[in-house]
Amino acid sequence: MIGSKDQKLLLLLRQNARTSITDLAKALNLSRSTVQNRIARLEVSGVIAGYSVQLGGAFSSSQVEAHVSIKVAQKLTARTNSALEGISQVSQLFSVSGEYDLIAIVQAQSLEELSAVLDEIGNLEGVERTNSAVVLETRFRR
Repeated sequence: MIGSKDQKLLLLLRQNARTSITDLAKALNLSRSTVQNRIARLEVSGVIAGYSVQLGGAFSSSQVEAHVSIKVAQKLTARTNSALEGISQVSQLFSVSGEYDLIAIVQAQSLEELSAVLDEIGNLEGVERTNSAVVLETRFRR
């Protein structure tokens, strides 16, 4: 269980993981050493597993993104997951409940590339069917 200060710290880091310790300390009304210790504790406990790059600007707006629901033959789930991990345009893969088994987040540089990736996913061994939704606009991302 984490407290409200840690939750606020996580929110600030999710907004910008490169925020300086000094700025985080000011925003949280804590000392620099306290913030450093909190971050270290969150990392050691596994609450913070790592930091990543968030694409922005012209590059991000030029990307085409789709959410792809995937129905998988149950005996081939591990093989299908591994094959999806090998497709560089698949940025995230979620196991979900319901009619479909997986949701893949696919990012491509053009509609043509997206179409090719969707065909590649549909042709993977173990994939029974897919349903795609192209993202028209991202309202916010944390």
